[in-house]
Amino acid sequence: MTANDPTRRIRDAAGRLAPALTAIRRDLHAHPELAFEETRTAGIVAAELARLGIPHRTGVGRTGVVGTIEGGRPGPTLAIRADMDALPIAEETGLPFASTAHGKMHACGHDIHTVTLLGVAEVLKDIAPMLAGRVVLVFQPAEEVLEGAAAMIADGAAEGVDLALGFHNQPDLPVGVFGYCRGAGLAASDRFDLEIRGKSGHAAHPYAAVDPIVAAAAFVANVQTVVSREVKPIHPAVVTVGALNGGTTYNIIPERAHLKGTVRTLHDAARDTAEAAIRRMVAGLEATHRVRCALDYARKVPPLVNDDRVLEPVLAAVRAQFAAEPVEGEPSMGAEDFAEFAALAPAFQLRIGSGAPGRADRLHNADYQPDERCIPLGVQALGRAALELLG
Repeated sequence: MTANDPTRRIRDAAGRLAPALTAIRRDLHAHPELAFEETRTAGIVAAELARLGIPHRTGVGRTGVVGTIEGGRPGPTLAIRADMDALPIAEETGLPFASTAHGKMHACGHDIHTVTLLGVAEVLKDIAPMLAGRVVLVFQPAEEVLEGAAAMIADGAAEGVDLALGFHNQPDLPVGVFGYCRGAGLAASDRFDLEIRGKSGHAAHPYAAVDPIVAAAAFVANVQTVVSREVKPIHPAVVTVGALNGGTTYNIIPERAHLKGTVRTLHDAARDTAEAAIRRMVAGLEATHRVRCALDYARKVPPLVNDDRVLEPVLAAVRAQFAAEPVEGEPSMGAEDFAEFAALAPAFQLRIGSGAPGRADRLHNADYQPDERCIPLGVQALGRAALELLG
């Protein structure tokens, strides 16, 4: 094994690290922590970075960790980001290392992501003299609530970053397969809370009341026309009402109804159109249904746009490391706050196949079981990608 044989060097290192990384992953899986509660997870990350002699900061973005690896000569700064938080889901896998925290589970594979980046850290520490520039290792909290990236950026995690690389395990790709999407790969995510206030009364005498339930039902029906009649058909968009609450029993018209919804778009024009339409429809409810409305509309994260300046070198790295062609995929209307980093520097999110043979797993599923063989493969892909970007 020689320094000028990066394929073998990275492959052998990832294989050597696989058992230890798998053990850490199972420990993290058994002890999941929700957004901004990742103190135990961050402690494990910090201890591993300290063991490797990698300088790091804790408490970045409340519970995040940032490590730094200096290359052997000057060059750009590359941030590689992994998320650490779990979901409020009761696990049903029956695995021997299943969650011990009631109602919490790593159902999106962030435990996989955390240990993959730890493996990348060890590989890059070993080959640091071959790198021209600096690698910033970003272990991020609170991705599931789309707030952790912004919190870390506010604490300086993106300062001086020239390029950003993200990754996500992908259960619809078999383990050993890597995927990508050009341009906008994930959607902007906005959300709205709507309170509709009427006048309570007896259900037998609706003329003496002002019914917020009817107004809420009209809004749910009308808001579907945002996508079908206002957004350009070539601009994907989704408007979903995920919660509608109002009333307590059969024969009382309630005082209030509450709705919660999300808006997903890939283009700025569609994002603007959807927000304007929803605000107009809410105003219309007041005029047509005699109710009073309070709308809280919040833009959460922008679309995640993959930049060819990062995408192409990463794909070249995957081809070189595995002698295999990555699979081009479609955009998803899901959202990811890695988009906050991508808004500040050229970025790309690599899709790492995690589908186990004979299973049809889905993310955010109580029985989600990614194939752990994706860990060393992810280490290889990301380690080689860093070498390609900073070589």
